Amino acid sequence: MENEGKNQNPEQPDPNLLAAIPREPRRREIGISEPCPFQGWDIWTAYELSWLDPQGKPRVAVATLIFPVDSPRLIESKSLKLYLNTFNQARLENLRSLQTMLQKDLGTVCGRPVEVILEFPEQFLKKRPLALEGDCLDDQDVEVMDYQVNPDLLKTGGGMVEETLTSRLFKSNCPLSGLPDWADIQVRYRGPKIEAPGLLRYLISFRQHRAFHENCVERIYMDIMRRCRPEKLTVYARYTRRGGLDINPFRTNYETRIPPNIPTARQ
Repeated sequence: MENEGKNQNPEQPDPNLLAAIPREPRRREIGISEPCPFQGWDIWTAYELSWLDPQGKPRVAVATLIFPVDSPRLIESKSLKLYLNTFNQARLENLRSLQTMLQKDLGTVCGRPVEVILEFPEQFLKKRPLALEGDCLDDQDVEVMDYQVNPDLLKTGGGMVEETLTSRLFKSNCPLSGLPDWADIQVRYRGPKIEAPGLLRYLISFRQHRAFHENCVERIYMDIMRRCRPEKLTVYARYTRRGGLDINPFRTNYETRIPPNIPTARQ
């Protein structure tokens, strides 16, 4: 082939590789309209980021990319991987120039300012993996029959409570490739007590569902809000990485702080 043996890596990052996906059509499908009924962020971790310093020596870092929930567009994950790969042969003056370039390119595509935090491996490796806080649902003895999303499984019973519940059994599927997406899920709420067996069955019912990470979390949030009517609600997912990226959507109607980007054991 004509290009065989030639260097296929550009020497300058190429933001034209970034593909935008509008949020609004998928939100409309699950009954979300403006103004958005929740706040939050999509917290991405890019583990495979490398570039060259002015002397041509490779450098590596781990990047946390924080996209606000009110950005009009998502960035398709494969396109982000391709974009980050174009940094591999780019000579950059310093870490600040890398951070500025990422903020500009990602913010332009998603339509809102994006926070970029860069850490060198020795910094990131000091973060010990942590489990999501809360009472785990997974040891319940339940029979599962639904593997397509079924909000009718969500029920309440008893008085008002404030609790945090988690599950490691969540699986959905990429709408583009069909590949499985695995996650730990955390539900924190104040309101009528949610029946734990029904919540676990509901989360498992996403097992054959095809949707992006962000859309799954927003659907969980909306289904719980509609069926269980909590006063306060947060839904947080820590998805396992694929291709050097993990995506961690956080949706809430009362929390104001971005959660720390600390990996779980499976990430």
